[in-house]
Amino acid sequence: MKKPDKRIATALLPDGVDRFRAQHLDLAQRDIVTDAGVISALVNESESPLAWLARRKGRDGRCLIDSHQFLAGERLRADFTRGSLTPRITSHWGLPTGGGGSRGAGDMTDLVVASRQRLKLALDACGPEFSGLLMDVCCFLRGLDDVERERGWPSRSAKIVLQLGLDRLARHYGLKAQLKGNESSPIRVWSDNE
Repeated sequence: MKKPDKRIATALLPDGVDRFRAQHLDLAQRDIVTDAGVISALVNESESPLAWLARRKGRDGRCLIDSHQFLAGERLRADFTRGSLTPRITSHWGLPTGGGGSRGAGDMTDLVVASRQRLKLALDACGPEFSGLLMDVCCFLRGLDDVERERGWPSRSAKIVLQLGLDRLARHYGLKAQLKGNESSPIRVWSDNE
């Protein structure tokens, strides 16, 4: 199968994304369901380890994480991002220098406070066994190999622990796996008449 031509993909880039940067990204147009409706967004599919796990198939042909696990992890990441918890890489010259330079509670909006509360409740529901791993993979976007190396875990064990943590997180958010039956199984009826 012939690979798509990168020049065609980069010719249709939106404003703010130059050709050099786009050649190092895995950009795709996705529809995102929000409370306000469905919006179309340009996303970098190679950014999130969860997205990689959701696209990758195992030996049995199924995805490494299910859709409800992926949605739970992305919901945790959204609260982390909205809560302004992402670490700063550069200086922010707008902050006051007195008092250590950190933002006070008066500077936070209701959205930031609510997002931090939802994040805390979700991590508390997952427990200390899974919360650190979920923060590393979902929020700080660390790869599973890095997590295993840092924690001294056997290789390929972080995937299983992550699946368990995402299941607990999905249960907290009220997300469930879609149940599918065998399509070729006969219909059975239980009744009192027989």
